Amino acid sequence: MPPGAGKNGTVITVGTFDGVHLGHQRVLEEIAERARVAGRRSVLVTFEPHPLEIVNPQAAPPRLTVGAERHEILAQSELDAVAFIEFDRALSKCSPEEFVRRLVDRFNVKELVIGFDHGFGKGRAGNVDLLGVLGGKMGFAVDVVAEVDYESRPVSSTRVRREVAGGDLDAARQLLGRHYSMIAQVIPGAGRGRHLGYRTINLRVESQQKLLPPNGVYAVFVEWAGGSSAGMMHQGPRPTFGEAERSLEIHLLDAYEELYGQEVKVSWVERLRDVTTFDSPEELVQQLEKDYLAARSALTGPNGFGNH
Repeated sequence: MPPGAGKNGTVITVGTFDGVHLGHQRVLEEIAERARVAGRRSVLVTFEPHPLEIVNPQAAPPRLTVGAERHEILAQSELDAVAFIEFDRALSKCSPEEFVRRLVDRFNVKELVIGFDHGFGKGRAGNVDLLGVLGGKMGFAVDVVAEVDYESRPVSSTRVRREVAGGDLDAARQLLGRHYSMIAQVIPGAGRGRHLGYRTINLRVESQQKLLPPNGVYAVFVEWAGGSSAGMMHQGPRPTFGEAERSLEIHLLDAYEELYGQEVKVSWVERLRDVTTFDSPEELVQQLEKDYLAARSALTGPNGFGNH
C-alpha cells in the first residue's frame, strides 16, 4: 500500500495551494474533519513547480510561497500527509481521466474534496461534473467546498498577489489569515549599518519568483531557530550610497544575534516610508531614529505581530 494511503483509504484534495490563504485553509479543514469522522487519512496532493511554469512560463505568476515556505505553513495544518508531486511535461499532458486514475491508485482515494474553482488534467479540462462521473466509476465520493469571501469577493491566490504587489499588507493579511512572510538566508553585508549605529542583518531571497511588496522601509517581525525580534527593514536600492541594486537588510529592535548563514522568517507588518536619498549619512541616521520609533509603534499597535 502506498505511503499515506491508509487501510481505510484517504480523503484528499488537489491543487497548487500557493499562499495557503483562507480559501485553501477551509478546504484543508474540511478534508481533515471528514477523514477524522470516517477513520481515514487526510492528504493534500500538491505540485512543484507551479504548473504554469511548465506549460506556459511567460504566464506563470510570481509566487506567494517558495521553497520551504509552503511546507512550513502546511505543517501547521491538521493534515495527516502532504504529497509534493513534481509537475513536468508528462504530467501536463495527462487527460483528466488518467490523472484521477493515478490519484486513486496511489492514494486509495475514497473522498475527493475540491475548491469551487478547481480544474484538473490537460488544459484544466476536468471539472466538478466530470469528477462526479469518474468518482462513480472508480469508487470515490466528490464534494466541493464553497468559496470563502472577504469584502464580498472570493479569496484567491490571484487576489492575494494583487494586494501584496500593490502594497496593501493589511488586505493581504486578511486574505491569508496571517502576515505575509518569506524565508531567507542571512548573508554578509557591507557592515555600513554597524558604523551608523544600526547594525543590520542582510538577506538573500531564495527565489527570484518570490513576490515582494513594493520597495520601502517596513516594520517587520523576524523569527529564527531559537529566537525572534521586532525589526525595521530596508527593502530596495541604497541611493544615498550610490547602490542601485535591491538589498534587504533588517535592524533587529530586540536582539543582537550573529545569524550569518542561518535562515530567518520575515513577516511584513507595516510600510513606514518610501526609499529616500539623503544628502549625508548623518541625515540618514536622523531618519533611522524616526523609523525606529515608527516601527516600534507599528509592531505593538492593533495590526502588530501576534495581535491577529
